[in-house]
Amino acid sequence: MKLSYLTKGEGKDLVMLHGYLASKESFFPQIEYFSRFYRVTALDFPGMGGAEPLPAPWSVGDYADWTAEALSFLKIEGANVLAHSFGGRVAVKLLGRGYDFDRAVLVGCAGIPPRRGAKYKLRVGAYRFVKRIAPKFAEKKFGSAEYRTLPPVMRESFKKIVNEDLREDARRITRPVLFVNGSEDRETPVSSAEIYKSCVRGSRLVVLGGAGHFAHLDDPLAFALAAEDFYNADT
Repeated sequence: MKLSYLTKGEGKDLVMLHGYLASKESFFPQIEYFSRFYRVTALDFPGMGGAEPLPAPWSVGDYADWTAEALSFLKIEGANVLAHSFGGRVAVKLLGRGYDFDRAVLVGCAGIPPRRGAKYKLRVGAYRFVKRIAPKFAEKKFGSAEYRTLPPVMRESFKKIVNEDLREDARRITRPVLFVNGSEDRETPVSSAEIYKSCVRGSRLVVLGGAGHFAHLDDPLAFALAAEDFYNADT
């Protein structure tokens, strides 16, 4: 599979993994900032950005496999990693497997499914019933706007991704991790980051006041300073 990526700067490797349906360019402020100290490599995940379409519905594990192969092809070892949202899922999966990232900064990290109430369960039940008798109508009526815009292969992949709970993967992580969240993040709330922090021994959490799910873009300077301090820490 042809890689879509960019590199900038010199020094220790810093890999950037973007969020779902985003691209390597979503890290523009971070690429500009950190390329002064690192050799930054930002990847496009298959099916997103400038990458090729998915060949089949992929799980988080499949994306992790691909990422490990891509970094091996690029001869990147022992890198720091900066990941956002879905990219955080992939980073957690890799770190849980013992992949040789050095230090990880995960912003708005996804992978902790929210608690589902009765209203959600009723909606799921209605969707499954309608799908049996009118599948096209069910696809149009139910699901998020994001989901409805996806091609069929990506829809099946999306289902695999959002339903996976990564707590057990997080508990196997032994590398230093900094979780960063915006205080106003509704996609991956601070409570999710706190669960991750409880799972990853020795990890840290920084909350950026007033920032949302894209905290690294809402307050790029505060984010960069927190990440830089963490990458440069002795322990």
